[in-house]
Amino acid sequence: MAIGEICNREVITIQRDETVLEAAKLMRQYHVGAVIVIDKLDGRTAPVGIITDRDLVVEVLATELDETVITVGDIMAPEVFTLKESTEASEAVQLMRRKTTRRLPVVDEDGELVGILTLDDVLELLSEELLDLAKLVRYEQKKEIRHRP
Repeated sequence: MAIGEICNREVITIQRDETVLEAAKLMRQYHVGAVIVIDKLDGRTAPVGIITDRDLVVEVLATELDETVITVGDIMAPEVFTLKESTEASEAVQLMRRKTTRRLPVVDEDGELVGILTLDDVLELLSEELLDLAKLVRYEQKKEIRHRP
């Protein structure tokens, strides 16, 4: 299954010159643990980073930095890993493991942000597939009982 089918299309974004306080407010308002940092280029939205709730705690709060002065661009990771919407879920899981990340921005063929894939999305997909397999086992058992009493 392509991740374009399971990713969340409602992505909370912020530009790199906004303060980390604004990022924290967005996380609270939308009940998310991360916001995607974007640049707007030629009318397109391109992901350039990600800020997580953990980044805010470790990089800003724990070091007692001024959250009204520090920008998202100051603390975001210098490299962002993205997935194309056509990427298969198994390949996405491998990338998450290799890069030790729980969230990946999803882009279209032109590199424009179209969604976000989270570990929660993958776990939901896997649990649905496991449930389908469990139902198959139950069905096969009932079928055998009907045909071989």
